[in-house]
Amino acid sequence: MKLALAILLNAALAVLFWRWLMAQLRVPRLGRWVLPTLLFKLLAWAAACWKPSSDAFHMQQFSSTMTRQLWERPGAWLQAMLGNEFHYSKKLYLVYHGYSNTFFTAKILSVLNLASYSSNWGNGLYLSLFCFVACWVLVRTVAQVFPQTPAGAALIGFMAWPMVVYWTAGITKESLVLGSAAGLVAIVVRWLYGNKAVSIISVIGFVLLAVLQFKMRYFFAALLFAALGGVVLMRLLELLGVTRRWLLITAFVAAIGVGTWVGSEVTLVFRTNRITLQLLRNYNQLSRESEGKPRIVFVEFRPTAESALRNAPQAAWEAISRPWFWEGGALYKVAGLENLVLLAVLAVAVVATLRGQPGRLPFALVMALLFYCLALAVLLGLSTPNLGTLNRYRAALLPFVLWLALQNDYAARVLRRFGL
Repeated sequence: MKLALAILLNAALAVLFWRWLMAQLRVPRLGRWVLPTLLFKLLAWAAACWKPSSDAFHMQQFSSTMTRQLWERPGAWLQAMLGNEFHYSKKLYLVYHGYSNTFFTAKILSVLNLASYSSNWGNGLYLSLFCFVACWVLVRTVAQVFPQTPAGAALIGFMAWPMVVYWTAGITKESLVLGSAAGLVAIVVRWLYGNKAVSIISVIGFVLLAVLQFKMRYFFAALLFAALGGVVLMRLLELLGVTRRWLLITAFVAAIGVGTWVGSEVTLVFRTNRITLQLLRNYNQLSRESEGKPRIVFVEFRPTAESALRNAPQAAWEAISRPWFWEGGALYKVAGLENLVLLAVLAVAVVATLRGQPGRLPFALVMALLFYCLALAVLLGLSTPNLGTLNRYRAALLPFVLWLALQNDYAARVLRRFGL
């Protein structure tokens, strides 16, 4: 029964993916890149599953037990899926005092196990392909909706940047974080700038992806939702005839301020003192674990908004630029060399912007993405001093940074020479 169900599910998923892939191969300008980027993703998947991280191993083992419970006692499994406790036997149980994205990921894997037959390789493939498809949908959407912009900007950021591809392959939370974020942005871009009416399917997809994004990393989700809400507001103002950029920026900042206040009133999690205290706790814990290793160090960091703001520039800078290529072991050096390329791309983008050639993405969308990138860089820099962990978390940030940085006319000319 279990094997027959796994074969049936895999056959159905394979047919769906094959039909989707054949359709993407016929997409103008981008179709010829789908197979190379898919191969790159599959190589990263093989590397990730060949030597899974301790986190991936733990989630897979946990999910396998949950799947056994699904077959033996579906009611108990459903209760675990809806709560924060898992009870399999008197000696095997887990109780989470508060929310755990590790537990949530294990819940997802417990369902995927029905198709993968509880295989680490199978589940890693499903998550990798989910991220690949979601990112490709965003890349294709941008190329269709904004044909005047370089298609290669989003393609490189979401599909070809080595560390992004590596950290979103296999059984990783980042595959779900980036995949859901890319899907949400793609839907909103099509709603606001596309010519098609809002469909029920897109609304359902948006809700499901929003839930997934929030469940995986709610602080990341809060920043993304704020950015998407801001671009919706600015786009509506543009449609009403408001074209002065300072008015759009004022409306965007006001909306972020109101949203922050409402969020702090709805839940204590988003109170300023709670956020800064959690940032400091994460910073101190990871600093202790990183003793003797390259890490982000602040002169003084206290659990206050003033201290967080004072350290924000350093946090954002080091979240983008660290590690340097001379720091740490082999993986640090690879990431450091990649960061040198990233900084060169950002330098060109700054020069192009100062010379009045920033690119042709809509102003409202650029503002929203810029806010998301800066705010997330500050959040990561303040809370994640360990450079290894930071490099993994940045997989949700770097694609958007590169998408923006490669919009300028200088980069666009180079990309178009390569057919991008």
